[in-house]
Amino acid sequence: MKAGLLAAVAMSALLLAGTASAQGVKIGILNDQSGVYADYGGKYSLEAAKMAIEDFGGEVLGQKIEIVSADHQNKPDLATAIARRWYEVENVDMITELTTSSVALAVQELSKEKKKIDIVVGAATSRITGDACTPYGFHWAYDTHALAVGTGGALVQAGGDTWFFMTADYAFGYALEKDTGDLVREKGGKVVGSVRIPLNSSDFSSFLLQAQSSKAKIIGLANAGLDTTNSIKQAAEFGIVKGGQKLAGLLLTLAEVHGLGLEAAQGLVLTEGYYWDRDDKSRDLANRFFKRTGRMPNMIQAGTYSATLQYLKAVKAAGTKDSDAVARKLKELPVDDDFAQGGKVLENGRMVHDLYLFEVKKPSESKKPWDYYKQLAVVPGDKAFPTAKDSGCPLTK
Repeated sequence: MKAGLLAAVAMSALLLAGTASAQGVKIGILNDQSGVYADYGGKYSLEAAKMAIEDFGGEVLGQKIEIVSADHQNKPDLATAIARRWYEVENVDMITELTTSSVALAVQELSKEKKKIDIVVGAATSRITGDACTPYGFHWAYDTHALAVGTGGALVQAGGDTWFFMTADYAFGYALEKDTGDLVREKGGKVVGSVRIPLNSSDFSSFLLQAQSSKAKIIGLANAGLDTTNSIKQAAEFGIVKGGQKLAGLLLTLAEVHGLGLEAAQGLVLTEGYYWDRDDKSRDLANRFFKRTGRMPNMIQAGTYSATLQYLKAVKAAGTKDSDAVARKLKELPVDDDFAQGGKVLENGRMVHDLYLFEVKKPSESKKPWDYYKQLAVVPGDKAFPTAKDSGCPLTK
């Protein structure tokens, strides 16, 4: 009787395994689709992932590629519950995008437990490939270290040697303030103060008054999405820039500049890993994306395209969906696509590529729709990101 039961269980397991395999390769897009980061990534990142799947041919290893998506509402517990269901019930092989650092860190820990690949694009904290790194975790478009080197480094060099931070009150904000503050001090500057602000705040007035009274030359906005655009709009009402202080959008993308408009955003300095009008490759991706969405992609959406495409290339090269084999291939294969050329993935999962320092154009300088940036400098990937050995990742020690 017992032997018969064991045989039945074994047969069920085989049938379940067969079903999972027959379902092909399944990719999950998990991000904020209705909140403060809905334009920053949102449904547009899902569209970018669909483009990557189509460009790859729609199947890999003779199996159909499927995509699922969900809105995590910037809640780590909700995100983890969705990811767990995807892994355990829906046979999802890889989760990507993962806007919001607290979410990305939680889902990466679960992915490690389940031995599943996660490729973070929208979240910023450098901890993802630092002390929180895992054998299956990857980080794609940018991180707080790269933003600090790009925007922070440029502003200190230009004389902005005193800083006050307005910081989003969760993992991303802390990491961005720390990485930028460390770089400011390293270059001989001084951090004169900071204030922590709840995510999705509507009134920044008391925080802006503290920043204004600090008399810091640079007010570092260690936030993102609607929090950044609302900070900038309300700073204008207080006459902060007219009074001689400069705002640094430490994580500002094309989506937020578009939301602000050039009148409000002109003169802002920012760092992105992609700009739609930079070269022929970026324009090709952007023009195809525009036909589908009516807008140009930022580095999060273009980065999601790249991460999805590279995962599929790694599955094909590995000849299997097995996460250990795919992770090895992700670390071996060069990254050459419409997002990044000459990219490489380090042992800690960090994808290293060039970033670009931009200044937002004045309205009079813009010649066509979405013509928002002038490039100030290239930030070489090897300068933007630390080596795997220097990242703090325990896998590399």
